[in-house]
Amino acid sequence: MPRVLIFKSLLHQMTQTTPTCLWNDSAAAAELTYSIEHGAVGATCNPVIAVEVLKKEMELWKDHMCALVRDMPTATEGQIAWKLVEDLCATRAVLLRPAFDEQRGKNGRLSIQTDPRFFRNTEAILEQAMRFNALAPNMIVKIPVTRAGVRAIEEATSRGVSINATVSFSVPQAIAVAEAVERGLRRREQGGLDISTMGPVCTIMVGRLDDWLKVVADKRNITIDPGYLEWAGVAAFKKAYGIFRERGYRLRLLSAAFRNHMHWSEFIGGDVIISPPYKWQLRFNGSGIDVRSRIDDPVNPDIVRELLDKFPDFRRAYMEDGLSIDEFDSFPPTRRTLRQFTEACHDLDRLVRDFMVPNPDSTI
Repeated sequence: MPRVLIFKSLLHQMTQTTPTCLWNDSAAAAELTYSIEHGAVGATCNPVIAVEVLKKEMELWKDHMCALVRDMPTATEGQIAWKLVEDLCATRAVLLRPAFDEQRGKNGRLSIQTDPRFFRNTEAILEQAMRFNALAPNMIVKIPVTRAGVRAIEEATSRGVSINATVSFSVPQAIAVAEAVERGLRRREQGGLDISTMGPVCTIMVGRLDDWLKVVADKRNITIDPGYLEWAGVAAFKKAYGIFRERGYRLRLLSAAFRNHMHWSEFIGGDVIISPPYKWQLRFNGSGIDVRSRIDDPVNPDIVRELLDKFPDFRRAYMEDGLSIDEFDSFPPTRRTLRQFTEACHDLDRLVRDFMVPNPDSTI
């Protein structure tokens, strides 16, 4: 008799019937546990997520924060904040270790992000990446796709660090990451070093490309079918995926920054990762959308053509030669995202400050 598959959810069905993997865009314990139950084999942390998790789980972390303040008497609030992030990520990596062992490093990893304020400093990124890599066997280190970050990606890969390229929105950035990873892998191979358990990925923050084009349309009074602006990130992701397959790059693409269901449904069937936050997982699981392969379905060429005609920044994101590496740092979605991530670092510092230097007014 044929085996009957029983699926807990649509996302679980996707993970069981297609090559597409689910990662959880959060390191919150309850959210990650739910995601793992529905097929997730990876998770993400960054400064924005860390602040959200620590606030949600303050009862779990406040004693540890007080202990860090006590045991690191000369540390700045920033140093304590990053130690807290490290401890959070190492703790949650334990939940993914079974998948890591089962899949020999391809999945089962916890993404920990390097300090976004280092985005111009290759050596600072690399030093932190090496430290983060040592926190647990199943860490994957997020490095921004800036000019300095691309250099750090190659060097970190050559040293055996599995990287997750972030602050990435475009085909040129994805290709630059793929080429840097390939150079790093070849250096390890030439040195007789093992790469069999490495699991590098490149994120494309599809929704953030859409976000920027909507800002441009509003500020420049561009008239376009509003539905077309929901397809920009999808088009860039599919273009990059086709190039990755054609060239045989040894890393996978990851879809992040969800704004609509296409940021999941249009990538089903690909050897890719989707990494939605918990609230989007609930939304997808309750959507009733047919779980079928769409990765090879082309985006309507009329949509692509109009986006190319009306938005120079979409052309820069979509065309393989649209951005040079020297232009990555000035690409507007890059600047907007770095500003948000940097502000989250300040939020982390403020959170620690309340434990390090309690407000005396609150005692009156």
